[in-house]
Amino acid sequence: MTSENEQPDRITEVPKVSNAYLQKFRLYETRSNFYMIGRSKNRSAWRVLKIDRSEPTELNITEDPTTYTESECCDLLKRIHDGNKSTGGLRFVCTCYGIVGFIKFLGPYYMLLITKRRKIGVICGHAIYAITKSEILPIPHSTVQTSVAYSKNENRYKKLLCSVDLTKDFYFSYSYRVMHSFQKNLSTHESGNETLFVWNEFLTGTIHNQLRNNLWTVQLVYGYFKMVKLSIGDKDFKLTLIARRSRHYAGTRYLKRGVNEKGRVANDVETEQIVFEDVPEGFPVQISSVVQNRGSIPLFWSQETSRLNIKPDIILSKKDHKYDATRLHFENLTKRYGNPIIILNLIKTKEKKPRESLLRVEFAHAIELINKDFPEENRLKFLHWDLNKYSRNHLCIESNWLLLLSSCTKFKLPRAIKLFQG
Repeated sequence: MTSENEQPDRITEVPKVSNAYLQKFRLYETRSNFYMIGRSKNRSAWRVLKIDRSEPTELNITEDPTTYTESECCDLLKRIHDGNKSTGGLRFVCTCYGIVGFIKFLGPYYMLLITKRRKIGVICGHAIYAITKSEILPIPHSTVQTSVAYSKNENRYKKLLCSVDLTKDFYFSYSYRVMHSFQKNLSTHESGNETLFVWNEFLTGTIHNQLRNNLWTVQLVYGYFKMVKLSIGDKDFKLTLIARRSRHYAGTRYLKRGVNEKGRVANDVETEQIVFEDVPEGFPVQISSVVQNRGSIPLFWSQETSRLNIKPDIILSKKDHKYDATRLHFENLTKRYGNPIIILNLIKTKEKKPRESLLRVEFAHAIELINKDFPEENRLKFLHWDLNKYSRNHLCIESNWLLLLSSCTKFKLPRAIKLFQG
């Protein structure tokens, strides 16, 4: 995160695109192994990954350390085919665009592959993709699979996995860390929260532990990505809107509320707006990145779902008298974004029957208590903004936001804001 008073810089050193990344893959099989052939974008480097198919319940992956040319790779595949002719030789399985991960239920391991993709945007030459088709393949050959692989429970778990639609709201990049903001991608400082927005982190754990790299896998971010062009006067710009949803403590609206013991709030979403000046290639470009974070009120509270009650009562727990979980949450935000943290509280001020206002009072008390332990310059800046009240009046939307921004100026509003709304 940039400092409070810093203005957008004219940037010439943007993240570079490297040809070291593998971006297209071909999967082959023999009776004893899968062979995945990966190549770089400019077809200058070819690598080989071998996955053992002889173990019914274990996953053994080996990466060939050699970087091949295209002709050398073809020769290698021919030798593998000739050496396995007695058991059917080498067979082409599919073209794919990265491994989503490996998973095991009761029996064999399965491999999840991206088999079709589409480009949805470009950031400084780095392509961003969405998944249009994926496949799941069992690793062991059918001749070594146990009866558990065909059991009723195994099939049920497999169907549950297949019900996750990877073609909706997931995106990835081979060369750009889409799980990080543009500002962090420019920074040489490594973040300690690398996998907060990586939804397939668990699925890739086994292969990463064995290979110690992520050449063969993609890191999936769940949220929203949109890039549009716009003009203001005689200048052209590219506007990119990115939303990243945390994989921690995520859930549906009423089933996940508040904060957990680790300081994770329900439905934590980081939203980034990047504006690029559209200039010819080779010219210095001005780029502005604004990041805001929203999430559930960091208190222990819940709501009981009911089809008969569209506004279920809010149940506020009193088990965290010292607000330790709330404190952990803001310590985590400070590590992610730096100080000061500005809290923009959007819940209602007045209600006929107190619901949200109960949280408002408790939240204010929590911040007051936490701030007593912080030095003046690091204290949480708390701003109330009754969104419901201002949305009902007759001022236009632009006037409402101008009023809000003028209220924020007393805090020297930085380029990262924390929003709370239920």
